[in-house]
Amino acid sequence: MNTNLKTASRLLLMALFMFGFGYLLVPIYDILCEVTGLNGKTGVVQAEYTQSVQADKTRRVKVQFVTSVSAGLPWTFRPVVRDIEVVPGVVTSVNFEATNLAGTPIIGSAVPSVSPSVASKYLNKTDCFCFVRQRLEAGEKKIMPVAFIVDGRIPKHVDLLTLSYTFFPALKS
Repeated sequence: MNTNLKTASRLLLMALFMFGFGYLLVPIYDILCEVTGLNGKTGVVQAEYTQSVQADKTRRVKVQFVTSVSAGLPWTFRPVVRDIEVVPGVVTSVNFEATNLAGTPIIGSAVPSVSPSVASKYLNKTDCFCFVRQRLEAGEKKIMPVAFIVDGRIPKHVDLLTLSYTFFPALKS
C-alpha cells in the first residue's frame, strides 16, 4: 500500500471518529448532567412520586425565581412572585407570565437552570411550561405554571435555591 493511500485512510478514519464523537457528545453530556446535577439541570418526576415523599416540616428552603429572554425574542417574561419559602417534600406551584410584544405569533422554548448546582438534583418538576414549546399570539399574555418539589434529602447547608429560566426563540422543526 503506498504512503498516500495509507495517510488518506487514516485521515478518513479519524474524520469518522471525530464525527461520531461529536454526534454522541450531547447525549453523553445530558446523561452526565442528570446523574451529577452539573449545569443546574433539574430533574423531572411523575406526580405519583410526590405521594411517596416525606415532608420535612422542621425545615424551610427559600426558592428564588429569575427570568430572562434571549436577544431577538420580543417577549417580556417574569415570575408572578420573586421568591417563596417551601417545605422540602411538599409539592409547590408557582406561575410565570410571558407577553409577546411582536405583531406576529412566536414560539419560544424555556431552558431551566438551578443554582447552587449541588442542589439541582434535589429540585424536581412534576409540571412545567419548559417541557413544551410555548406559542404566544401577537400581543398575547400567558400565565405559565410550574409545579415542583424540593427533595427532603437536600443537604442541610442548602437553604436557598435559585430557579432560573431563559426563553429562546424555538428552532424550526
